[in-house]
Amino acid sequence: MKRALVTGGSGDIGAAVCEQLAEQGMFVYVHANNNFDKADRVAQKIIKQGGQAKAIAFDVTSEEAVAQAIDTILEDGVIQVLVNNAGIHDDAILAGMETEQWKNVLDVNLNGFFYVTRALLMPMMQTRWGRVINMSSLAGVMGNRGQTNYAATKAGLIGATKSLAQEMASRKITVNAIAPGVITGEMTSGVFSDDWVKNNIPMKRAGTPEEVASLVDFLASDNAAYISGQVIGVNGAMA
Repeated sequence: MKRALVTGGSGDIGAAVCEQLAEQGMFVYVHANNNFDKADRVAQKIIKQGGQAKAIAFDVTSEEAVAQAIDTILEDGVIQVLVNNAGIHDDAILAGMETEQWKNVLDVNLNGFFYVTRALLMPMMQTRWGRVINMSSLAGVMGNRGQTNYAATKAGLIGATKSLAQEMASRKITVNAIAPGVITGEMTSGVFSDDWVKNNIPMKRAGTPEEVASLVDFLASDNAAYISGQVIGVNGAMA
């Protein structure tokens, strides 16, 4: 049985990803940064549906906390599917952005990716099979007013994805990025009006977490063995 870790697994997209990977037959670690109860609800739902899952909470911005948590996870077996989904945004135009807004978003979205991925790569490489899937954003491709910090991190994930894909290719480990557009859920609730959606998204609707999760599910499968270093949008033809 393959084992998967989904950071930010307690959120809308993360929970949908966890459920679909579990349906594929994987043991799924559902991560939350500090809200263990929320992650545990996702894990318990998976278990009730006949899957296997376990909730885990640790701060992805702490190198020490990540190392300790990953050591504990690896005691039970190698993680072969990693979904770097943990992310935050703290929006402001750059001229008025506080230093902490810049640092905090970079810390979670980029440093968190680095700490978690680095800790899992060597064991994954030894199995000569792996999937690393990084959750970028349409903002990382096109930019977005008021999100210079967020867009910078999501663009950074794209560069990291392409570089890591080249490093891991000979080990039969694929590395890809997904760039969602407007997806229904807590992070976008109340942000985009119905009129904005109809006027700016060619498909005239927001996407769903399940539609993003379906792409993760495919990229994590054997059928995606020759797809690596790619950035795939889920955005209703916005780009």
